[in-house]
Amino acid sequence: MRKMSRDQAWSLLQKYVDDPSLLEHSLIVETIMRYYARLNNEDPDVWGVTGLLHDLDWQKFPEEQHCFKTAEILRAHAVDELYIHAIMSHDCHCTGVFPKTPLEKTLYAIDELSGIILADIRIRPSQSVLDLKAKSVKKKFKSPSFARGVDRNAITEGIAWLDSDLTTTINHCLTALQENAAALGLVGNIDQ
Repeated sequence: MRKMSRDQAWSLLQKYVDDPSLLEHSLIVETIMRYYARLNNEDPDVWGVTGLLHDLDWQKFPEEQHCFKTAEILRAHAVDELYIHAIMSHDCHCTGVFPKTPLEKTLYAIDELSGIILADIRIRPSQSVLDLKAKSVKKKFKSPSFARGVDRNAITEGIAWLDSDLTTTINHCLTALQENAAALGLVGNIDQ
C-alpha cells in the first residue's frame, strides 16, 4: 500500500475546498477516524487521511455524482486504491461501492453523525464539545427537525455495520473531539 501523508492530503484538500464549514467537517471526520483507528489497532494516518479527503469533490463539483470526481482526482495523483475504495463506500447507495472493512464502515457511520454532533455544539450556550454528553446528541438524533440534512438512516445503518449502538458510537466521537477540542476550535467559552 502507498501511504499518503497527512501534509499531502491537506494540501490536496485545500486545492478543492475553501469553504470553512466543509474544511471544519473534514477535520472533524479526520479526528474521529484517527480515534477509531486506535480503537481498532489500525494506522491512524491511513484512517485520518481517508476522513480528511472523503468530501474532496463536494464543493467544486456539485453537479457531479458525489465521490466519483474524488476518485478521479485521487487516481490522477496516484493515490492508493485503499483510500479511494473507502471514500467511494461512504456514499455507497449512490456509488454502489459498499463498506466492507472496519475503516470503510467507520467512515460511513460517523460522517453523518459528526454533523449532528457539530450542530448540537453550535446551539449550546457554551459552544463547546467539552460539556456535551451523549444524552443530548441522542435527543437531537431522535428529532427529525434538528439538523434536517443529516441522514439518520445512514447513521443507523453504519452503526449496525460496526456492530455497535448509538450511545457507544456517540461517546467515541465525543471522546475523539474532546481530546482535540482546542485544535478543532471546539472549546467554546469553557475555561480549560
